[in-house]
Amino acid sequence: MGPVLSSPINIYLIWYGNWKQPQKLLIKDFLLSISTTNRRAAPSPSVSDWWSTVSLYTDQTGANISRTITVAGEYNDLKYSHGTHLTRLSVQQVIATAVKTKPFPVDHRNGIYLILTADDVTMEDFCRAVCGFHYFTFPSMVGYTLPYAWVGNSGKQCPEVCAYPFAVPGYMGGGGPGKLAPPNRDVGVDGMVSVIGHELAELSSNPLVNAWYAGEDPTAPTEIGDLCEGLYGSGGGGGYIGEVMKDKEGRTFNLNGRRGRKFLVQWIWSPVLKACAGPNAID
Repeated sequence: MGPVLSSPINIYLIWYGNWKQPQKLLIKDFLLSISTTNRRAAPSPSVSDWWSTVSLYTDQTGANISRTITVAGEYNDLKYSHGTHLTRLSVQQVIATAVKTKPFPVDHRNGIYLILTADDVTMEDFCRAVCGFHYFTFPSMVGYTLPYAWVGNSGKQCPEVCAYPFAVPGYMGGGGPGKLAPPNRDVGVDGMVSVIGHELAELSSNPLVNAWYAGEDPTAPTEIGDLCEGLYGSGGGGGYIGEVMKDKEGRTFNLNGRRGRKFLVQWIWSPVLKACAGPNAID
């Protein structure tokens, strides 16, 4: 019964902590690969093809989630303005700090805020219960109600939890780097890309936690990414990620992006197929 992000989506990035430029470019290339308006179209299966499943979701008027997505602004919080340990509440203070800094804007109409924390920043429940989450800001904290998502770099903290399948948990015979090589040679950031995709899909389809989710409790919803956890290709399930591709160097991916980038991103629940879907399922 709630809204979806049906207008063109403006993503505002908050880089919290010390980020290397190649890491930033990798994440931005993924985000810029989502939009169908990107002039540098990637070959199929593409990130844009993957987002077409997300765009099937509509609001009460029948308006679909937008396929036009831009990175509209960036804020670098190099001084760790709220420390190296954040909580679900203090992350809203990070947003408040950013939007008070010109020219970083408050975008009520089309904006979503994506907070990305560096590998030396810890977060409440990170690694134990979450790899990322989304919600909306409280006016008492930020001054506005703004949809946002947080994702952390797990490379040094828990890659076996949040960078799966590039690192494998101990109970699966791992506890370190997995057998699958990350497509961009960065276990932490390649793992983040899939979590970012997961959270953006859920944020777009359930921005105020009153739209698309399964279950009776909106405070603990099962959303369109949760339903497909661990699935990256056809035939996946029971601990098998599904059929994915490898490049000539043996790096694993399932999506092509702009500038020749490759990514491994989990599938999303399709409201049409009533099943988890990716580009090869759509085609």
